[in-house]
Amino acid sequence: MQLWPVILIVFAFVVVTAIVTSIIVRRKDRNKVAYMLDAFEDDEMNFRFQENGKFNTTLNRMRWILERNRQRDEQESWIKLIRVLTHEIMNTVSPIASLSEALSRSVEHPDEEQLDIKVGLKTISSSSKDLIRFVESYRTLAGVARPVKKAVMLSELMEKIINLTSEQCAMYNAKCSYTAFSDDIILYADESQLSQIMVNLIKNALQAEADKIDIEASINADEQVCITVSNNGNVVSRESREQMFVPFYTTKSNGTGIGLSLSRQFMNLHNGSINLVESSQEKTVFQLIFK
Repeated sequence: MQLWPVILIVFAFVVVTAIVTSIIVRRKDRNKVAYMLDAFEDDEMNFRFQENGKFNTTLNRMRWILERNRQRDEQESWIKLIRVLTHEIMNTVSPIASLSEALSRSVEHPDEEQLDIKVGLKTISSSSKDLIRFVESYRTLAGVARPVKKAVMLSELMEKIINLTSEQCAMYNAKCSYTAFSDDIILYADESQLSQIMVNLIKNALQAEADKIDIEASINADEQVCITVSNNGNVVSRESREQMFVPFYTTKSNGTGIGLSLSRQFMNLHNGSINLVESSQEKTVFQLIFK
């Protein structure tokens, strides 16, 4: 038997196999793109293709870039609105506070009829000042400074944060730990802003009645530094998941509603992102990604 027919058969088999494999792979890739486009149309960015491969890495990077830009545009819109509102409120309320206080002082020895007027003026003055202080607290969102970035050794920073919050954790009988899955992770970031983000996430976990807070850091397949903060506290409601990064939204009686919004603004300034990726009976997980 001659050798060339065997070679021809093997060659044909290899070609057919390659063609069939290519068709299957292309069909899978087309399905992935179609899924991603459907998700974008539904304004849903919380997905990720897990398989290894350049195509999946590219799709994941596209999703991350689009989500980051969407968050940045949303944050900028809120900041513009906050600037307008605080300006208008301050211009309206400040004269009322000053005038009511001045009129209240002018009634030095009120008679019975004037006493109610003096009490009313003091109430107006006090309420106006409370509103001014309230508005001033939100100017923080509109006046965030550009980050002063430097090389930060993540393990050293996390050690400082855990020590900083240790007393607060002890008050709640909670434990906070840090684990790094990559050696010597270095971030080029503003240490102060990153510390504020982490402290806020730990504080929120404690207020959600968590007694275990785990911070983990790694470098993902896209060469991004990924930090996850998970806790075993109360489950975040569906409404809160949708609104929690919106300025002023809070479920706490004494909350200001700027902690997570400010954290997202810090992450945007670092060309990164922060998201709630899971909240179940087992755990609630926030994820920070730095490009």
